[in-house]
Amino acid sequence: MSDKRYTQSDTTPDPDARLFVISVAAELAGMHAQTLRNYDRLGLVTPHRTSGGGRRYSPRDVALLREVQRLSQDEGVNLAGIKRIIELTNQVEALQNRVEEMAAEISRIHAGYRRDLVPVTHSSALVVWKPRNER
Repeated sequence: MSDKRYTQSDTTPDPDARLFVISVAAELAGMHAQTLRNYDRLGLVTPHRTSGGGRRYSPRDVALLREVQRLSQDEGVNLAGIKRIIELTNQVEALQNRVEEMAAEISRIHAGYRRDLVPVTHSSALVVWKPRNER
């Protein structure tokens, strides 16, 4: 598999494409390369690794680096707090994706129902069924 991933048009890089070496990513994020190494070591931002061990940062990684910097400098959040924020944000995104998948599956299943066989009513009536031998 290639280290570069593209969108459907095959001309615009995928937001997760691994394009930048550490020096370029550091410059784009407005940080020192050593800061990126520290963030990687702490698990705040985990870039892709080449077979030789070199870090490759995607545009999404660079955006995350900027957010880490903003939370740290502007909001005063410590690195442990930032790591937790990132983890929770990732969980929320994963859950939102799962809800969307389930909604699409429900829609697909629902579209297969024959409405002439299954009438849809919005009644609050309760029907109690009793076997014939108990009547």
